[in-house]
Amino acid sequence: MSNHAPRATPATSPGEPARSDQSVIAYLAFLGVLLATGIDIALPAFGDIERALPGASSTSLMVTAYLLGMAIGQLVAGPCADTFGRQRVIQAGLVLYLVGAIGAALAPSFGALLFARAVWGIGAAAPAGLRTAIARDLYSGDKMARITTIVMAVFLLGPVFIPLVGEVLLSFASWQIVFWFSALIAIGGLVWSQRFGETLPPEHRRQLQVAPIAQACVAVVKTRVTAGLILSNTLFSGAFFIFLGSTQPIFERIYGREDQFAWLFALAGLLTIPGLAAMHFLIGRFGAIRMVRMTATIAVAVTIAGVVIFRAADGIPDFWTWYLWLVIAAATLTLTAPALQAIALEPMGTQAGTASSLLNFASFAGGAGLAAIFDAQIDGTVTPMAIGFALYNAIGLAIMMWSLRGAKPSHAQ
Repeated sequence: MSNHAPRATPATSPGEPARSDQSVIAYLAFLGVLLATGIDIALPAFGDIERALPGASSTSLMVTAYLLGMAIGQLVAGPCADTFGRQRVIQAGLVLYLVGAIGAALAPSFGALLFARAVWGIGAAAPAGLRTAIARDLYSGDKMARITTIVMAVFLLGPVFIPLVGEVLLSFASWQIVFWFSALIAIGGLVWSQRFGETLPPEHRRQLQVAPIAQACVAVVKTRVTAGLILSNTLFSGAFFIFLGSTQPIFERIYGREDQFAWLFALAGLLTIPGLAAMHFLIGRFGAIRMVRMTATIAVAVTIAGVVIFRAADGIPDFWTWYLWLVIAAATLTLTAPALQAIALEPMGTQAGTASSLLNFASFAGGAGLAAIFDAQIDGTVTPMAIGFALYNAIGLAIMMWSLRGAKPSHAQ
């Protein structure tokens, strides 16, 4: 991140286009939707891809490959954006995004598809990861908080509706259509990025230097709250990525409800929105530390209960029992993550940018790897999903409690 003084209004550099608050919100929300599209647009096509491509025995690896690409890209996009500017790095990322989407559409085998998905993920890291940096370039203080809150609200709607878009597209063409649609979105992003312009003036850029980055990494490791919560967040991410990677195969293989997946997946997202609103209020009332402890504890209790219930049903409970459990388990993770990440970065001060990159890298790479272990076990029962959720949530909660030992709960101002 640049250390220049942030602006209170979306001022522009000479020669750059004027920007209203509405145009900034729309652009930043679109960058977030690009990330969600890369994951969610293909979910309804998993069954078709598995039947069409040789070796496609575990389509959940498509999510893993994308997330691993995102992890690698996170380590590169931030430092490069501070050196070369936001616009160039976002456009370079969008070119990779486009290449990955086209490569996925043309993939002759599942292995080639996974490689294309990894390239796609590397490209997605730039637009997704630089949204906050752009907001900081243009705003400061309460104004920045309001802008980023609206952007996050729009972004959270993406995973709700994008699988439905994929479902509609698949009703007209074969599985490749979802990837061609993603390529079209990337082209739109390139055009929009060119029109939006640069937000980091040349005089506020800095050279790529190894020493400051290394110092920040050492500071992260030595700060118990930050290091511990990064590890805890990685485990929670592993549980959430099981949700992303295994839900569609369970709908199709175990319950024979493939045609209902997109709609019920969207419903699960919609049901989380009231919880997000309540979490916002409760953090203001009781403080972030108390609330993450509570939501993470609920997540552990719910997921352990799922293991017990599902094993009693020989791994195939009633569909609606499993679906209700899934909604609650995924919602508790969604409610925990934002506040947990904020607490983790708070002690880092001016080194928060590097700490954020490390947090995102660990979340995407570690979480994807952890999820892949249990995604590969989904066969005839839902038990592996429940065990994975419970195991990662329990370990994550234990590490979180250790990290926050002695921390004083605070109230939002």
